[in-house]
Amino acid sequence: MIDYLLVENFKSLKRLQFKPASLNLCFGMNGVGKSTLLQIMLLLRQSHARGVLESKGLLLQGGDMIALGTGRDVFYQFAGKDERVVCNLRTSGGGACGWTFSLDPESDILPIDTSTRENPGHVAGVEQCGLFGAGFSYLSADRLGPAKVSPKSDFEISRNRSIGSRGEFAVHYLSRFGMSEKLTRDNLKHPKAKSDSLLHQTIGWLNDISPGVRLVIEDIKSADLLKLGVQFETPDGFTNEFSPLNVGFGILYVLPVIVNLLRARPGDLVLLENPESHLHPQGQSAIGRLLAASAANGVQIFCESHSDHIINGVRVAVKEGGISPEGVGVYYFTRDLRTTEQMTRVTEIFIDRHGELSNYPDGLLDEWSNLLGKLI
Repeated sequence: MIDYLLVENFKSLKRLQFKPASLNLCFGMNGVGKSTLLQIMLLLRQSHARGVLESKGLLLQGGDMIALGTGRDVFYQFAGKDERVVCNLRTSGGGACGWTFSLDPESDILPIDTSTRENPGHVAGVEQCGLFGAGFSYLSADRLGPAKVSPKSDFEISRNRSIGSRGEFAVHYLSRFGMSEKLTRDNLKHPKAKSDSLLHQTIGWLNDISPGVRLVIEDIKSADLLKLGVQFETPDGFTNEFSPLNVGFGILYVLPVIVNLLRARPGDLVLLENPESHLHPQGQSAIGRLLAASAANGVQIFCESHSDHIINGVRVAVKEGGISPEGVGVYYFTRDLRTTEQMTRVTEIFIDRHGELSNYPDGLLDEWSNLLGKLI
């Protein structure tokens, strides 16, 4: 698990230094730097996977998860000419990683700065860091929406244990491992699920999104595709099978989120953007509880969200003992509008054992009361 992270001069992050928890929730208005935190981690992983991080630098394009342009696009605008992009992290297992990158404005790689390190880009204990291991996963806000058929990739789901950064292989993962993979952690098990299998547990959690929902997966071997059908429970059985195009958009949009959180193992690292998208508030709070349950089992999660219901679901989980207060970090991002340097500022907020927050900065959990005050 990453227990220390420092980022300097990357996009709007002039300097960000904090000690991540198991569950890290990033909140704030649009355009204040929340995604930037996830992006630097994605770039580090992509560059390491391509074999250039330790020898050449930070690759900004050419990966399968993220592309950010050239050095000019990612270097902090107000950095001095001698400043560098810096990223240091430390793991709970004692591993430490550190990089310093210089600026090449027109290049799609930030060169490793050979002038400031005896061993440029050297990674100590990299195998201890979930960011670079097989247990890493990332789900973009731009997930694959409902479709009549879903793609397959044995390489991704079997060798990489991946459902894709857009969740495109979630249906294939369920088709292959849905009945064979069993949940062993009681706090993840949904009380309404038929069994401990990943498929039945996924359907159980989906019932908090849309009551009575059931998934039917058909393998179209001749086309190397999968057909997903959706049914709803009735007093005497189930409805006809419907195409994903003809049921609630959010049901299938959140499917990869649920699958990913249920299948994650202790020591895994999950980056997640906007899991609340297209969900009713009740469903959003359910995802908050699921995030807390997964993190309580040793999965480290960095989640960007705009949802009051996500954070309130986590707060309830803390109060009910589903996760310790120390296991959750809430970070409220703002942009400093008072100075020429429009840098990101981050306020760390703590949750006590009763689910109360240590402070409530403007913009966090206050829009409901703000509007209600205008209506009264």
